[in-house]
Amino acid sequence: MPITISSAFDAGNIRVVSQNSDSAELEIVKDHLSDFYQWFHFRLAGSNGREVILKITNCGGSAYPKGWPDYRACVSADRQEWLRIEGTSYDEGVLTIRFTPDEDIVWIAYFAPYSMERHHDLISSVASLPGVSYSSLGKSLDGQDIDCLTFGEGAINVWLYGRQHPGESMAEWWMEGALEKLTDPDDPVSRVLLTECTLRVVPNMNPDGSRRGHLRTNAAGVNLNREWHAPSAEKSPEVLCVRNAMDETGVDFAMDIHGDEAIPANFLAGFEGIPSLTERQTRLFKTFSETLERLSPDFQTRQGYEIARPGEANMSMSTTQLAERYGCVSMTLEMPFKDNIDLPDPLYGWSPERSKHLARGCLDALHAILPELKTATAEKSKGEKVDA
Repeated sequence: MPITISSAFDAGNIRVVSQNSDSAELEIVKDHLSDFYQWFHFRLAGSNGREVILKITNCGGSAYPKGWPDYRACVSADRQEWLRIEGTSYDEGVLTIRFTPDEDIVWIAYFAPYSMERHHDLISSVASLPGVSYSSLGKSLDGQDIDCLTFGEGAINVWLYGRQHPGESMAEWWMEGALEKLTDPDDPVSRVLLTECTLRVVPNMNPDGSRRGHLRTNAAGVNLNREWHAPSAEKSPEVLCVRNAMDETGVDFAMDIHGDEAIPANFLAGFEGIPSLTERQTRLFKTFSETLERLSPDFQTRQGYEIARPGEANMSMSTTQLAERYGCVSMTLEMPFKDNIDLPDPLYGWSPERSKHLARGCLDALHAILPELKTATAEKSKGEKVDA
């Protein structure tokens, strides 16, 4: 019997170009109304005990072709445990996945998916707990809610938000880890954070792209992380409703959670280059980065993005826009699609569980810098800014 390949499900993405009994040529489908593509997620059936060869032939034209060398695809038989396929290779624009499934039905994905069904389970389970309040900040273009969970009643306003780019599913695994820690009544770090801070968590900024199987855009083909300077109800209501909520609460500390296709490491990107950069913001960002590096062996500061020169920040991105708009310390956390090259795991690579552990480390780091954050927040409220 020939193999069967399908992707007509939540977060699915693949097109079958041709196939025979044990092999297939495939293509990743572009985001709707966009040229972005890299995310894939499909089901393979009828291959138990038979070696299959799957070739994704259009990888050379994808959004980030540097993400394919040394990359290994993810596979799962139960959609809970996702292993890396050792027989993954990339050559001349073609990603080849060669392996022998042990089950009759398996799922293959760019990274362990985080479905909208799991998202709804997460939101409903956390919202039902004591001390947690829920709000829908607005609607996406497809009519899905932009869910927000609020914790604590402290004076420091913390915003954690992720998955502006829906294919970066590790971001919502990170969110799950953060929410587990924040709702653990026995965790002393969380108890202090809930006393000193008010934390607002938006686990998924782009539910439409998540459900549609997009890499980077919403239902209108818009990259939400290039909309923060001028969001609109027509193109980017997801950003508009979150930024409006931030205007109401203010922001003292913010983390935007992402994944990077090419760099095999966890790192932070900051707000260097914004017009009103202060020594206070720079100092606090550096303190948080160094603290997180001490606390988590999975985090490092050697690799990362090029730092913008003074006055040349891209103000359409959330991290820079928030730092400028609110005078806060904000940052983008990037996690790898491949693995942490400094601490590799040949079986799982970078994984959901490691993403969740890093979230807990980030909250530990936030707790560790609370005294400095409180001082910086007081300085900000008094307008005591020193030009960097």
